[in-house]
Amino acid sequence: MFNIVLVEPEIPQNTGNISRTCAVTGCALHLVRPLGFSVDDRQLKRAGLDYWKDLDIYYYDSLDEVVKSHAGSRFFMFSTHAEKSYADEAYREGDFLVFGKETAGLGQAILTEYKDSIRRIPMRPNERSLNLSNSVAIVVYEAFRQTGFKGMI
Repeated sequence: MFNIVLVEPEIPQNTGNISRTCAVTGCALHLVRPLGFSVDDRQLKRAGLDYWKDLDIYYYDSLDEVVKSHAGSRFFMFSTHAEKSYADEAYREGDFLVFGKETAGLGQAILTEYKDSIRRIPMRPNERSLNLSNSVAIVVYEAFRQTGFKGMI
């Protein structure tokens, strides 16, 4: 199992889609406030469909709180500003995969503090970014591929 962390997500449909990915893969979802929507949001629930009952979801007030709560764990931050590819990392069960908000990413303070843990999904240089839920799915399935899809086959 892996841990997906969304720092200040803004779009309920993205978080709903990510929650569905987490439910079908057994990943835990960690949400860092403030959220750009209510967790009772109809669009959020609709995107996650009936998978909410299968989801391990946790709420925090800061990324620092997540890191302190899981001291000793490995954290990987994903950003278009990274030089290293997500595919070059050797993921291990229990890793935390951290993604920023849709409009601004993780922010400069986080990128500076975790500069050695930042990875990117390669894409054409003149394009801004992938959709957040697609980015999470790409990285999660690479992590599972590397670990033999444990618990899914």
